[in-house]
Amino acid sequence: MTTWTRWFTTKGSVRATAIALAVVPFMAGCTSKQTEGDSSSYLIIQSMSAASGAEASQFSSVLASDVLTFVKKTDESGKTIMVPTIFEDPGQVTFRLALKDPGSAATPTNPTSTNFITVTRYHVEYVRSDGRNTPGVDVPFPFDGGMTVTVAGSNATVGFTLVRLQAKEEAPLRALVGGGGADAITTIAKVTFYGTDQAGRAVSVTGNITVNFADWGDPS
Repeated sequence: MTTWTRWFTTKGSVRATAIALAVVPFMAGCTSKQTEGDSSSYLIIQSMSAASGAEASQFSSVLASDVLTFVKKTDESGKTIMVPTIFEDPGQVTFRLALKDPGSAATPTNPTSTNFITVTRYHVEYVRSDGRNTPGVDVPFPFDGGMTVTVAGSNATVGFTLVRLQAKEEAPLRALVGGGGADAITTIAKVTFYGTDQAGRAVSVTGNITVNFADWGDPS
């Protein structure tokens, strides 16, 4: 979490303007690309959700990403003040393991430890439905992150960063502070997870989630 000292007067403690945005539903499931490659197993995204950094425990299938949040704090004199703060936004994904040929003699119905998949990194990029997708102009820059989770016989859930803190300090999100710029930017975050099975064979899977960027009203 980083505290800002800029633009303090551009936004009150609560912004009452309501913004209506198109919602693109998150879609998960198996595609032909997931079953490509030499691995005998593949990943399915069971679900993916995200939360505003200001309310990091409240996960949803659509993210309302606040570019600047005013947080109540008490100064040295005991007076309550509103401090402009930037939060990064967390994501959460649940993986399920599947076998390419679960009925064959060579690949038993129940996965063995060789079939287990360890996810080690992910890539996030943002796109818009209108085709204006220039990073740093129309959408935030893409980025890569690391994670380590092994998907075995049961579902595995892991957290990751969906919107980086620095994205809110750069164009185009910085211009949204105080209702500026485009007022709001609706994107689809495409998140690709990469890993290997225990024999070292590469596996990947991609999920999408809607992210609506704006200078949203702050939590009370």
